[in-house]
Amino acid sequence: MTQTLSYKPTFTKLVSKEGSAEYPLKAIHVCEETFAPLEVAYDYEAIKAQVSREKIAQGPNSIWRYKPFLPVESENPIDLGTGMTPLIKSNRLARRLGLKHLYIKNDAVNMPTLSFKDRVVSVALTRAKELGFTTVSCASTGNLANSTAAIAAHAGLDCCVFIPADLEAGKILGTLIYNPTVMAVKGNYDQVNRLCCEIANTYGWGFVNINLRPYYSEGSKTLAFEVAEQLGWRLPDHIVAPLASGSLFTKIYKGFQEFVKVGLVEDKPVRCSGAQAEGCAPIAKAFKEGRDFVAPVKPNTIAKSIAIGNPADGIYALEIARKTNGYIETATDAEIIEGIKLLAETEGIFTETAGRSTIAVLKKLVESGRIDPEETVVVYITGNGLKTQEAVQGYLCEPLVIEPKLESFERALERSRTLERLEWQQVIV
Repeated sequence: MTQTLSYKPTFTKLVSKEGSAEYPLKAIHVCEETFAPLEVAYDYEAIKAQVSREKIAQGPNSIWRYKPFLPVESENPIDLGTGMTPLIKSNRLARRLGLKHLYIKNDAVNMPTLSFKDRVVSVALTRAKELGFTTVSCASTGNLANSTAAIAAHAGLDCCVFIPADLEAGKILGTLIYNPTVMAVKGNYDQVNRLCCEIANTYGWGFVNINLRPYYSEGSKTLAFEVAEQLGWRLPDHIVAPLASGSLFTKIYKGFQEFVKVGLVEDKPVRCSGAQAEGCAPIAKAFKEGRDFVAPVKPNTIAKSIAIGNPADGIYALEIARKTNGYIETATDAEIIEGIKLLAETEGIFTETAGRSTIAVLKKLVESGRIDPEETVVVYITGNGLKTQEAVQGYLCEPLVIEPKLESFERALERSRTLERLEWQQVIV
């Protein structure tokens, strides 16, 4: 039986990721001295006094069971049942890849809009209301627009979102249904984001991934918290997650570290590996070239949800991959499509292109010996494939059209079996 528990706020200030500058808990996201991102700081002794495994288990079946670790004050945060998505023990995919302990964290079924973005937006809009915003917005490659529009509708906030004009139809529809104002910009995500920075400064709206970004990004930590809890209060050996801005990757790492700090789990090394699409891989390129900076690129990939050519947290993702002995790998569009099919046919999970890149990269890391078959590996699936059906059109079998007669069915069945035999012969050759 879960219950709503009362907690005192534990977040204390905003701090620069570069240098020692500190800022008040307002809607600001960049250090005035270094232009580095700002991050929320916490009083971990205060968190430790308020949490235990038992108290967390008694909390709501959502991200808010971890409220002491999140930057909100409200006793009634926005809760649409976001989080506590399945951690699935893989059998068939694990056997196919030669792994013994593979788990899939499936945010393709997250609430309310079927992606991990529901986590970060729930936190950001709760904080937006606390700071007095009445209009909220975002720059988005699709999933974030879906989440912002849906959760704003539930919270009674005005909403205007900005997307690239060439976005997948499923993601556009998945935003329009909540009746926000949608601005489709003729340009890529990085151009959309630059425009939104100007609008945020001019209109004073709450942009979840701009002026509210320090609070917003903290929601991704819940993907680490849930995995640790679902593994029986222990850390995995290795995680593989998609890389777009790099924020998700860094916050998963931060989440594991916070659980260790307050004594909820035993400390152990967790290797962190990242996945990018080859057509937009600025972080992977920097990693492989041994650079400590990330050079912007122009995106050209079907994986539009991770097609960020100038990733805000790219250098921090690099640091984490290197210090944890992880790796950052890429997947071609063809490999991404194969990753979609592989996950679907082995585990019954239909993921969008970001998750597909993660599966494709997981396969490459295993084949290159960068993942030990004995490791406990968690791969993060961050969005639902029904949003990006265009990516696999033309790559799947067509239905067998038959007459409503037994003999027509039997002829079609035999043709199907003949084709399967031919395909297996080609695989063997």
